[in-house]
Amino acid sequence: MEEVLREFAINLFQKAYQLQTKGDVENAITLYKQSIKTYPTAEAHTFLGWTYRGQGKLDLAIEECLAAIEVDPAFGYPYNDIGAYLIEKGKCVESIPWLEKATQAPRFDNPHYAWYNLGRVYFHLETLNKAKHCFDKALELRPDYPDAKEALRRLRSVLQ
Repeated sequence: MEEVLREFAINLFQKAYQLQTKGDVENAITLYKQSIKTYPTAEAHTFLGWTYRGQGKLDLAIEECLAAIEVDPAFGYPYNDIGAYLIEKGKCVESIPWLEKATQAPRFDNPHYAWYNLGRVYFHLETLNKAKHCFDKALELRPDYPDAKEALRRLRSVLQ
């Protein structure tokens, strides 16, 4: 029975994601919530958080990320997203432990995002050597990542 619920929840999640990408945010939110109610996954919580973030509801987005971490502490996206949302809220220092956890998460396909975000924080805090290390690490993991390339270019112009 659990496998049936899980499959149904995944199907709801996929439909929600399709709606979200088409801009049908309200129906996407409804389906993400149904997916979570059926069988909670870290992915559904995280994507629901992304949807809330798109609406400017950063506190709700953070709540969903915390729920995602509760479901699967190995999943890296919610740690990175909490860090990014805290940056948006102007709470750069508070974002650091979340972003550091994201860089270490065992299940995170794109850790270069966390390294880049961490670099943004250190750049903002004028801890430029740490910022450079983070941007370099992001580019080591994803050499074609344009945001990190641009950030490193800006950093080098400040250092000259």
